[in-house]
Amino acid sequence: MSTTTFGPDTGELTLHTGVAGKAARTGHSLTIGFTDWSATVDVDAPSQVRVRVVVDSLQVISGEGGLTPMSAPERGVARGNAVKSLKADEFAEITFVSTSVAADGDGYRIDGTLTIAGRSREHSVVVAPSGSGADRRVAGETTVRQTDFGIKQFSTMMGALKVADEVTVRLDLSVPG
Repeated sequence: MSTTTFGPDTGELTLHTGVAGKAARTGHSLTIGFTDWSATVDVDAPSQVRVRVVVDSLQVISGEGGLTPMSAPERGVARGNAVKSLKADEFAEITFVSTSVAADGDGYRIDGTLTIAGRSREHSVVVAPSGSGADRRVAGETTVRQTDFGIKQFSTMMGALKVADEVTVRLDLSVPG
């Protein structure tokens, strides 16, 4: 069995948040990246996929929207709030372990168990390969509802501004030729 391991040096794993509440227009939609993560894939028969993300490696890359552009100190505060919401002091890692991989159109549907903040749920991710040779890539996207994992979204102004419950996770990998 041949396995390939991906990580920050071969691609990006990003999380994209929205804003909710009566004062949503004042908040920033965040793009969050991770500096310590890995995805291991059985290349011969891609039936085994395991993803591990170190929560404390979370970095706020950018904040879109809001009344003013997001400053570096605000990114630091947002990072602290996100790490706290994800209970990183208790649950250092987010994991996804596949239970099956099946062809799905031009890509693959990966079903498995996603564990965030100590809670596990069945989850699916669809990924699609593109390019050829040295330009081969795999990209995927999935939506995760924070409340499904017992995560209380960060809120301020007595709940008038809060992080939206659904976040989008995106994966874009360069595949070794």
